[in-house]
Amino acid sequence: MKYLLDSHILIWALFADEKLPYEAYTAINDLKNEIYYSAASIWEIGIKHSKSPKKMPISSQLLAESCETADMLSLPITKEHAIAVTSLSRAENTPPHNDPFDRILIAQAKTEGMVFLTHDHLLKDYDEDCIRTV
Repeated sequence: MKYLLDSHILIWALFADEKLPYEAYTAINDLKNEIYYSAASIWEIGIKHSKSPKKMPISSQLLAESCETADMLSLPITKEHAIAVTSLSRAENTPPHNDPFDRILIAQAKTEGMVFLTHDHLLKDYDEDCIRTV
């Protein structure tokens, strides 16, 4: 199975954080699975690190290098992914969700036939089969 990790899951997995849910740990460490990280996560972490290095001590460079060291697969952002953002559906009467990074990650997973592994419970309100909240 192909998994695309959200930014938090990615960081927790790479830096052995105890916040990593067991289900995510199991999926990531199953050698039958292909584990991907998105250029969007590198971009997101870069912005957060630039704004507040104390809150986000991991730079985009460190994150990218750590992903490569861990033999994770890189997923670039394509025009197809960008267009797919407009096709995402969200259940009515749910709390607003305006995070553009989450939206592109979901669109990438949907377009590429991957499971998007996230801890963000707001994302379960998207009517997309590719999302797995752990």
